[in-house]
Amino acid sequence: MRPFLAAIAEGARNVSEAIPALKLAFDISDTEAEEMLPSGRITVLASRAHWARTYLSSAGCLTSPKRNLHIITDRGRELLKSNLSRIDNATLDQFPEFVAWRAKSAAEKDAALASPDQVGKANATASKTPEDLIETAYAEIEAVLAGEIIAAVQSLSPQQFEQLIVDLLLAMGYGGGDPTMGDRIGKSGDGGIDGIINEDALGLDAVYVQAKRYASESKIGRPALQAFVGSLTGEGATKGVFVTTSDFSKEAREYLNKVQHRIVLVNGDRLARLMIQHEVGVRARKAYVLRTVDEDYFSQV
Repeated sequence: MRPFLAAIAEGARNVSEAIPALKLAFDISDTEAEEMLPSGRITVLASRAHWARTYLSSAGCLTSPKRNLHIITDRGRELLKSNLSRIDNATLDQFPEFVAWRAKSAAEKDAALASPDQVGKANATASKTPEDLIETAYAEIEAVLAGEIIAAVQSLSPQQFEQLIVDLLLAMGYGGGDPTMGDRIGKSGDGGIDGIINEDALGLDAVYVQAKRYASESKIGRPALQAFVGSLTGEGATKGVFVTTSDFSKEAREYLNKVQHRIVLVNGDRLARLMIQHEVGVRARKAYVLRTVDEDYFSQV
C-alpha cells in the first residue's frame, strides 16, 4: 500500500500508471509482472494494486472524483510523511472510516474484523475454519464490488439509469420478468414517474418507479417523497419504488409511515446488492464449488 500511495502522490492517476513504480519498489521483473491469477483475467500485480487502492480509498487516503482517476488526500500525504516503512490494514485501522468499512463488509460473516484490537482479530482469524475464511473474503469482495457498481451507475445518463432500474425490477420477477411489461417513461413533464412495471397483461396493477442519481453525501429528503406520493395519487396508483444511488433522510423514511401508499425505498447500497443478487450489470468471473463426502455412496459400496 505504501508504494502505491507514493506513486499516486508522485503523479500516477490510476492503477495502470502506478504499476511501473510498484515494479521498481519490489524489484519485479517483466516476466513476474505478467503472472496471472488462476482466473486468467488479471495479473497478480494488478490485482494487488487494485486492492491497495480500495483499502486506501476506504481509509480516506485517496479520493476518486471520477472513474479511473485517484488523487491523494491530505490524510494520505500525512501518512506518507510519517515515514512508515509499511502501510497495512493494522496501520489503516487508526481511521474510523476504514474500521467502519471493514465492519460493514464483514458484518454477517466476521464481526471480529471490525475490532481495532489486533490481538483479538488475530485470535479470531486463527479460530476460523477454511470455510469461514472463504465466507469472510467473499463478503469483503462483494462489498468492494458494490462500491464499484455505484460508481459505474453514477456514470450513466439519467435515461440509462431509469432503464437500469426497470431492468432490475424485471430481473427480480416483477411483471413476471417479461421485458414487455416494463416501460421507462422518464422525460420532461413525466410528473415524477420514471418507469412503470405492469403486474398483469391488462395493466390493472402496476408498480411505479422514481429513480434519482444523487451523490453519496446528498440524501433524498421528505419533499421528494411527498412529490412522488403526489404523482402516485395523480395516477391512481398505490404501489411505488423510489430508488437512489445515495440514501434517504430520517424524515423521509418516517414520512412513509403516514401515507397509505405502499412505497419501497432502495438506497445505493441496497441497489448494488440487488444488482449483484440478480446479475444486472455484473457477471460471474469465477465459481468455487465446495464438496463434501457422499455418505450415501460409501454406505452402498
